Amino acid sequence: MYFDSWDTLQKEKPDLVFCTNQRITLAVAPILAAQDLGIPTATFIFSWDNLPKGTKVLETDFYFVWSQHMKEELSYYYPYVKENQISVTGTTQFEPHYNESIIQLREVFFEIHGLDKDKKYICFSGDDVTTSPNDPTYLADVAQAVRLLNSKGYNLGIVFRRCPVDFSDRFDTVLKTNRDIIKLIVPKWEKIGEGWNTILPTKEDLILQMNTIFHTEMVINLGSSMVFDYVAHKKPCGFINYDVPNKAFPDWSVKKIYNFIHFRSMPSKDAVFWINNPHQISETIEKMLSNDDSEKVVRNAQKWFEKINLHPAEKASERIWDAIEKIIEA
Repeated sequence: MYFDSWDTLQKEKPDLVFCTNQRITLAVAPILAAQDLGIPTATFIFSWDNLPKGTKVLETDFYFVWSQHMKEELSYYYPYVKENQISVTGTTQFEPHYNESIIQLREVFFEIHGLDKDKKYICFSGDDVTTSPNDPTYLADVAQAVRLLNSKGYNLGIVFRRCPVDFSDRFDTVLKTNRDIIKLIVPKWEKIGEGWNTILPTKEDLILQMNTIFHTEMVINLGSSMVFDYVAHKKPCGFINYDVPNKAFPDWSVKKIYNFIHFRSMPSKDAVFWINNPHQISETIEKMLSNDDSEKVVRNAQKWFEKINLHPAEKASERIWDAIEKIIEA
């Protein structure tokens, strides 16, 4: 692969080789070939937890990061990376939130996905099985809480957006048992291989995700960055924070998840609603539906978002192009 990359780069003579994920081992060969040919190389730090929790496989000449906070992380974990090699650009993944033209009318979105126009919907966003093996139980608990609230006069439903790289059948029983409460909206990712990094997002899924957020009242999950997607629309997030028995994963615990270093970036613990036991879910949903209770949490979540990702968030692509131009013109 190295020699194929060498031949291609010699023929095409690009001004820069840019990799959008610092963890892809297949990118090592073209990056090394580019460097041996004297072509500048750059990579983008793929996710908000990749530096303290993940791995940086690629060694490039330049690095694009989400925020000043991530720049400091990169300098801390890789002190040999010089400041002038790092560009703070923000990430493009949040840009669609600020594109109103992709938002569908409520009636259209509800009809496409078989939703009840008289209900308000809560989004439950799933994690992969390694991050949250107990997600089916958590989803069932949220469904039970919604039943309780509906018995008190609420008219709520759940939209379930599963993790795009989770193709397991582990939710089937919960979905079948609660089909009157839960509507599954399947992410429109394209599976081109078996590895997690061969399941790719599509433009159609960006539109689907934005509309799911826009047409739901809140999101509940376990430690997901969907908190930032929802706060972009000034909507709250609830983090599940309790364990349930699971013989297949006896050593797994929410404590391990929330003790990951990237959660220390949270400026205030009140940036989300914490759900500390299943009996607390219905009460928490009521608070999340209340403007008075939600406003403070959403404000704190916005501060967290601004720490994690350079604002204005919708200008990330422009900043990336500017950084590329500076590298090429240097």
